[in-house]
Formats: sequence, structure tokens, C-alpha cells
Amino acid sequence: MSTIVAPSLLSANFLNLEKDIEMLNRSEADWIHLDIMDGVFVPNISFGFAVTNLLKKITNKTLDTHLMIVQPEKFINEVKETGSTYMNVHYETTTHLHRVVQEIRNHGMKPAVTLNPHTPVSLLEDIISDLDMVLLMSVNPGYGGQKFIMNTLKKVSQLKELILQRNSTALIEVDGGVNLETGKMLVDAGADVLVAGSFIFSSDNPEELIKELKAL
Repeated sequence: MSTIVAPSLLSANFLNLEKDIEMLNRSEADWIHLDIMDGVFVPNISFGFAVTNLLKKITNKTLDTHLMIVQPEKFINEVKETGSTYMNVHYETTTHLHRVVQEIRNHGMKPAVTLNPHTPVSLLEDIISDLDMVLLMSVNPGYGGQKFIMNTLKKVSQLKELILQRNSTALIEVDGGVNLETGKMLVDAGADVLVAGSFIFSSDNPEELIKELKAL
């Protein structure tokens, strides 16, 4: 299976967003990654549902929504309305994680759990079989263009081992500091999905970079 590439809309040009979406539609990108931030859980505020609800009208790409917010369970229905396939909630913000995972699935979406760089993979032992994906943050969430945290490679390997032990089918997604070099190391360690933002959107030839990431 080729690597799944999910460009992060956080790094797109919001003065000409439709143009960037058209580029993604032409490209070999598999998904579009949507980072929604609240300025509370993370020190930044991004776009909201007024933007994400429009995307399903102009793209057929799989939408992967990542809620970097407190109380993400309040917005399950809103994420469903965006047409998202995946809904990512942070382990660190979700008190009743099993309940939220079940609610996401009951709304017809695939549940995913995100771990910050300091959060150990072992905390997912009792929930991994209920998940469709785990997102490992390889930077501290809140801003694009940060440096890759190398310890993420160890976490990917640990997570892969846990998935195999529990006969889980969960995908491993990684977000933060992804480029061709770090992407290759992540895929070799067991990652299935690479999220890349500034690396793609700041390029003179983003479609070619997406193609190269998929080939890793």
C-alpha cells in the first residue's frame, strides 16, 4: 500500500483557498487534513465550521478533521455535517474517551485519537481496538512549520507493535515537521498517513511533492 498523504489546510492560502483546493483535487493527495483550534487547548486559533462546511462542495477528497480543542465531544454533529470521514480527538482533552469514540462511530465517522509529543503510546492499550486511526503529533500542536521531534519515530514503532499485538486495524498518522527526509523515516517505522502543511503549500511545485511523499 502506498503512503496516504494528507495535506494540512492550515498552511493553505486563505485569500485564495479555492485555488489551493483545486490544486489538491488535481494532485495525488488522498485526504485533506483540517486542524480546528480553539486558543485554549493550543495557543492559536484557526478556521471553524463556516469554512470546513464548504469544502465538501468543491472536493471529493477524504476529509480528516483534527479537533485541537477542549470538550471535542460537543462538536461531533458539526464535524459530521462537514462530510468528514475521520474525526480526531486528543487523548489529553477527552475525559470519557471510550464514550466519545463510540459517539463518533454512531454518527457514521471513523474515530481517531491524537497524542501530543509527551503522551505515551501505552495509554491507548485499552482503546486501540476501538479506533480506526491514531494521530501522533511530531511537534507541539498549535502552529505550522515547526521542527520534527525525533522521539516520534520510537513512538511510531511502539504504536505499530501495540496495533499488531491487539489485532487492531488502526492506521498510524503523523503530523508535524513532515518532509521527504522525516517522511521516509516515519514510513520505515510503520506510519501509514503523513500530514504535511507548510512543506507542501510553500513549495513551487506542491503536486510533485505530494507525489514524492506518496512514493515513500
